[in-house]
Amino acid sequence: MIRDILESQRKAPQLLVENKISFAAADSELGIYDTFEQASRIKLVSDQLLFCGMVTGKKVIHAHSDAFECEFLPHESFVMAPNSPIEIDFPTASMTSPTTCLAIEISTERVNKIVNGLNADTPLLNYGKDWQYDANLVHTHHNGQTQALLNRIVQIYTENHQDRSFMIDLAVTELIVRLLRHQTREFLIAHSSALPDHNGLNAVISYIRENLHNSLNIDDLCKLACMSRTKFFAEFKQILGCTPNDFLYQLRLKEAAQMLKTGETITRVCFATGYANTSHFSRSFKSFYGMSPSHYKNRQAIN
Repeated sequence: MIRDILESQRKAPQLLVENKISFAAADSELGIYDTFEQASRIKLVSDQLLFCGMVTGKKVIHAHSDAFECEFLPHESFVMAPNSPIEIDFPTASMTSPTTCLAIEISTERVNKIVNGLNADTPLLNYGKDWQYDANLVHTHHNGQTQALLNRIVQIYTENHQDRSFMIDLAVTELIVRLLRHQTREFLIAHSSALPDHNGLNAVISYIRENLHNSLNIDDLCKLACMSRTKFFAEFKQILGCTPNDFLYQLRLKEAAQMLKTGETITRVCFATGYANTSHFSRSFKSFYGMSPSHYKNRQAIN
C-alpha cells in the first residue's frame, strides 16, 4: 500500500541521493526519501525524534563512530534520537530500483506530552521508574500492526482530508506510544532477568521467558504473581500491553526470527519454538512480521 501511495506522489528527482518529498503537520512532518544511486557515508542528523520505516532497498547505518552498525531493511523501524548523527550507506540503490524510506519527524514537546499522559494513566509503581523516552537508537523489525499504522500515516499525510490534522494527531500519538512501550518492555524484560524476585510481575515475566516452549497455566501464573486472576490480567496488560499468552507468542516468534537468520530450516524452527505444526507457525509468523517465514529466511540469505 505504501508503495502505491508513494508512486502517485513521485516527481522527477532533484537529487539522486536522499531526494526528499515533505508533508507537514502541526508538530510533525513526514518525509519520503528516495535514493537512485549507490552511495556511502551520507550524514544525517535531526534536532527532533525521527521515526524511520524502510519501504524498498537497503541501507547500512553507522553510528557512534562505527561502534553501532546495522542493515536497515523493509518492514523494519529505525528511530533516531534528537541530535544523534548517523552515516548511511546505500549499497543497492539504482534508477530502476531506488532505496526508499519514510521518516516521521516528531517534536520533543509532543513526545513529552504523551510521556506525561502515560505516567498519569499507567504509572510503573513497582519499578521506581517513570515512563520516559530513552534517547537511544532503536532498530527493530516491526510487527504487522506497526506496518498497518505506517500505511495509515502515509495515507493521512498525503491526502487532502477535511479532518487531516486531527487524524494525523491520533496516528502520531499511537506511533509514539508504540515506541515508548517497546522501550519500556525491553527494560522490564531486562529487569526481570536481573531481579526475578523484585515483584510478582517480574517473577511471571522471568518464568514465561524460561518456559517459552510450554503452554501457560494462568492459575499457576496468578500464584506466582501473588494476585487474583482479575488483578493479574489487569496489571499484566496495563504494563506489558498484551495478555500473558500474547506475550508468550511474541517471544516465541522473536526467537523464531533469530533462528531463521542463522539458516535453520522452517520445520526445525517451528517445533523448536513450541508450535505443533508448520501451518500454524507460518500463519502466526506472517501475522506478526508481515511476511512468511520463507520470505524472511530468503531475505536474510540475499542480504
